Amino acid sequence: MNKIKILLAEDDVNLGSLLKQYLEAKKFETDLFIDGDEAYKAYMKKKYDLCILDVMMPKKDGFELAKNIKSMNKDIPVIFLTAKVLKEDVLKGFKIGADDYITKPFNMEELLYRIEAVMRRTGRETTGEQKIFQIGLVIFDSNTQTLKINENKLSKLTSKESDLLKLLCQHQNSLMRRDNALKVVWGGDNYFNARSMDVYITKLRKLLQADPRIRIINKHGVGYKLIVQED
Repeated sequence: MNKIKILLAEDDVNLGSLLKQYLEAKKFETDLFIDGDEAYKAYMKKKYDLCILDVMMPKKDGFELAKNIKSMNKDIPVIFLTAKVLKEDVLKGFKIGADDYITKPFNMEELLYRIEAVMRRTGRETTGEQKIFQIGLVIFDSNTQTLKINENKLSKLTSKESDLLKLLCQHQNSLMRRDNALKVVWGGDNYFNARSMDVYITKLRKLLQADPRIRIINKHGVGYKLIVQED
């Protein structure tokens, strides 16, 4: 499978270099540009699968750059990076056609989850992404969003159920932070999203009762842990 090609535009040289190194370590082919003009010229010369754009950049800001790129390819996924949290700016980004919007500061793991989610929604898998997970006797296929035991299907999950269970599986036997899950799966941490996640966790617990050794433990106010008890 060919590597995902990412156009990264970030005028903070230190942050840009860290992001480039991290993404390349995760097997993404990543080109870094420090202003919007430079990034736009590169986009016209090379085919990219995803654009990660800082909003505040010299010469051409992220919004203008995204408009220019979308005018040539309306289907290319775009993730905005920004230090601004104004609702008007977030709405402006989505009106341009953004697929996601990450507020600085953020951790690298969150960015990776957002990239994986965006690429899944647009029909492109990330290189080396694990799709099938063994949870005790239960087999979870995140690609088909199904749970099975001995080839017998237990349930077909919704997209959010599948994304949430995938995060739990990626953190199996360690803590999945509540705030990180809300950002990755729901796009933000607020009362309604938090209540929605609690409902989804309850449903996942019921589905996974097919193997009584499986538990989803709640660490109040902090997060959840998926564990499989030893016999």
